Amino acid sequence: MDEPTALVDRAVHISVSGLRAKDRISVTATASDYQGKPWRGEATYRADAHGVVDLERDRPASGTYAGVDGMGLFWSMNPPSGDPDQQGYYLQEPSFQVTIGVTSHGKRLAQRTLTRQWLASGVTQKTFIPAADKLSGHLYLPPAGTPRHPGVLLIGGSEGGDSGLEEAGLLASHGYPTLSVAYFAGPGLPKYLENIPIEYFARAARLLASQPGVDPAHLIVQGYSRGSEAALLVAQLYPGIVHGVIDYSPSANAGAGFPDNTGSAWTNGGHQIALGPIPVDHISGPVLAIAGSEDKLWVSEVSVRQIMSELDAAHDRFPHRALVYPGAGHGVGTYPNVADGTKLRHPVTGALTDMGGSRPTNAVAKRQSWDQVLGFLAGLGR
Repeated sequence: MDEPTALVDRAVHISVSGLRAKDRISVTATASDYQGKPWRGEATYRADAHGVVDLERDRPASGTYAGVDGMGLFWSMNPPSGDPDQQGYYLQEPSFQVTIGVTSHGKRLAQRTLTRQWLASGVTQKTFIPAADKLSGHLYLPPAGTPRHPGVLLIGGSEGGDSGLEEAGLLASHGYPTLSVAYFAGPGLPKYLENIPIEYFARAARLLASQPGVDPAHLIVQGYSRGSEAALLVAQLYPGIVHGVIDYSPSANAGAGFPDNTGSAWTNGGHQIALGPIPVDHISGPVLAIAGSEDKLWVSEVSVRQIMSELDAAHDRFPHRALVYPGAGHGVGTYPNVADGTKLRHPVTGALTDMGGSRPTNAVAKRQSWDQVLGFLAGLGR
């Protein structure tokens, strides 16, 4: 087993040797979430003729996941009770431990404990509050001495609050200064997603651009779900500040307020932004739009295609790319290798929300799209 301590998005190679040929073993992965609740993934395998089981090569005979997947034990972990599809593993700060155990014929053969980090050593964090900063969010900066990188502004969706902390920490751990903002349903913020000024996100982008280690010529805004609307709008309206967009499960249209579905969710210059298609002809950088084909919250695949079509029609000179993952749902992103449900209770409305897809298809989409996002960021400025 390699890398006993690594970032949570880093795959771990697990193999077991010294077995008898064709011997059957059980491999488990166990971890406790931030509430101390134990989660467990398990699978049984049969050793090859040389007495070796390799999780990157071998298909389990049974277990919490099926098919060949070296990280299957991680994303397929189940909680101790209840429907796994209605629960998610919430990370401990700044790291958590996963214990890998191997048993055969009722006897424990081996055990190793891995440390999974979403915040690398040396990453620093600063909190902004509306009363003092006219902004609510958390800024994560790479370790001192890291060369300048593009900055990333994260905008979450209709869940409200600041939902991007783990991703912001991970991106900073990869060298990208990241600011995750809250814009409603938090202290000092509007209660609902209604009449949110796009100027608020422009202020956040300016603040991020001024931070040490940020390449201000390559500032990217990333939106998820309803936050995708804000991401497109701030990139369209402030092309001198924002230089590209990453959108997960997006809408190509400016929507109504939430949860009442009245008025407009967004304003600019004190006026409500009209409902309907968001212009993209002034976006001054590359666009990466990501969706799952089985999104049940809305048809984000159609929006991804619409965004690409409108960029083509505007003869956009920057790269723009759509990624649609078959079978994945609204939970198509972001970082991989962590258990997550597909039917979650909405924190604002309290309603059980079916986001589509399945745990296996979402796990594949997260792993593949995360690599694409890191590649997208690494390619800026080249």
